[in-house]
Amino acid sequence: MCGIAGIITPNAENYREHLKRMTDSIAHRGPDAEGFQFFQNAALGHRRLSIVDLSESGAQPMFSASKKECIVFNGEIYGYQELKKKYGYPYKSSTDTEVILAMYQEKASEMLNELPGMFAFAIWDEARQELFCARDRFGEKPFYYAFGKNGEFLFASEIKAILASGLVQPEISPDALYHFLKYGYVSAQQSIYKNISVIPPAHFLIFREGKVSLKRYYSLPKNDGQISLAEAKEEFTHLLKNAVKKQLVADVEVGSFLSGGLDSSTIVAMVNEFLPKQTTISFGYEGERSELKFAREIADKYKTKHIEIHENRGDIAKEILRAAKFLDEPFSDMSYTPQFHISEAAARYLTVILAGDVGDELFGGYDFYRVEHQLRSHFSYRNIVAKFGLKLWSKFRTTSFITQKNLEYSSILDFHQNFVRNYFAASEIEALGINAKYRQAYSFTAHPDSLNDIMRTDLEKYVPGNMLVKSDRMAMANSLEVRTPFLDKEFAEFCISLPENLKIDGENDKIILREAVGEYWTEGIRQRRKQGFGSSVSAWLNTDSMKILSNEILGSKQNKVYDLVDYNAAQQFLNGGKQHWNLLQLGIWANSFGTK
Repeated sequence: MCGIAGIITPNAENYREHLKRMTDSIAHRGPDAEGFQFFQNAALGHRRLSIVDLSESGAQPMFSASKKECIVFNGEIYGYQELKKKYGYPYKSSTDTEVILAMYQEKASEMLNELPGMFAFAIWDEARQELFCARDRFGEKPFYYAFGKNGEFLFASEIKAILASGLVQPEISPDALYHFLKYGYVSAQQSIYKNISVIPPAHFLIFREGKVSLKRYYSLPKNDGQISLAEAKEEFTHLLKNAVKKQLVADVEVGSFLSGGLDSSTIVAMVNEFLPKQTTISFGYEGERSELKFAREIADKYKTKHIEIHENRGDIAKEILRAAKFLDEPFSDMSYTPQFHISEAAARYLTVILAGDVGDELFGGYDFYRVEHQLRSHFSYRNIVAKFGLKLWSKFRTTSFITQKNLEYSSILDFHQNFVRNYFAASEIEALGINAKYRQAYSFTAHPDSLNDIMRTDLEKYVPGNMLVKSDRMAMANSLEVRTPFLDKEFAEFCISLPENLKIDGENDKIILREAVGEYWTEGIRQRRKQGFGSSVSAWLNTDSMKILSNEILGSKQNKVYDLVDYNAAQQFLNGGKQHWNLLQLGIWANSFGTK
């Protein structure tokens, strides 16, 4: 795992200091080494976290054998050893980086159809005077780009590197601000700045003769398959074991996060198939609802080298400020601080770790998916007569949550997009002074009453915009590589296409996971329900340090956050709830990165 940066401009040699500032700003992504390469019209920079081929032959920027191409690469190409055999290329290292160069020379952009893993890379083609860049299918690795004040084309792994160049004066994007206030994170298809862009997941970019061309190369499977439970269980287990096996390849030890939930317990069980001994790491705050006892059950079952990190909840405000500086954008998922802590703890022992992320979106693990299943089956959204009768009935009798929401929303997709994980309603955002709106582009057209399409929506929206941002930034802040076996292309595609009845019904979640690998768990794991890190927004905001921080950031009209939202309108939302939290996170970011 690494950090990449570059500047494409005439007389690139003159930009040495700018590029050095860029790579220095993301040194946490690659503390082991740095490298630079300068051409007449391109400058490439790299920070290295050594994982595969620890020798100098794995250093970057890396030239192709012909010396016509040069790459900077962040990520891992799983199963690259087999992929290497398909290309008659004179390899000089044992890295996965060189495989990308071999594939590019033979197939150019078509290589992406075959390239597995998590990646963000840029290849400077000296002969064509062209920059070819790409990002992985699900958005595990980040890629930002912008034009500098003199027309330079800049790219980097993080926004802070582009800003560190001194060549870009950032401007706030009202659309991105709207998305943040509504959902608590910036869309994966944009940045918080209107003049700093992203390569969205599953896209590639070509920069040539001053022009950017951006194209999608991959779309999620759009149709649900037909398969029996017995067949699905066998294929599920086979594909997952293969995914885990590929992701265990490294020249350093690979460990696993173990929360004690179904997903992380499954990963640990699969690793046990291939390693005689593995290291597992669990984290918990003293005195708070903890999953450590469940993690211990799995660790004992598989006789892992188990490390438990117990921490007293300290100064919450201080913890938040320490972690938030690595995000570069406003971010309201409160679990980023525990994610920072567990990554910090893991990095004391390991460089690479497996995580059970994205299982909920693939197998149907969230409670609101079950609610949406009940919403869909409770009453017909399309039945006008039934809705009229329900509205009339609700005037005289107390109605259930399901009935109320069935009356309010036109479909489960409407409910999901405008109720689930929402902080502010559109009317409230407008009251805060934000008149822009944002509509995300998807690789498919969601059916309004399909649970599988809602999960697909989450895979293209919430997962890359929130979950993978949190995982990447908090891990890389501590120079730790996190790998996600559930996002293996073949395994993920299989799960996405499974029929809904193998994922969720009105009573059960993660049906395929429970049926396929339940025997690998302990009885305590089999019986438990999903649990988060344990704290609540209201509890955090009620602590002394957070009250002080909130007042410092949100208490005065002169504070930077009120360059973005209306002061008077904001005051009605400072009530210790999730909207208060959302505005505080916006304020923390505004103080760190400025809003002018």
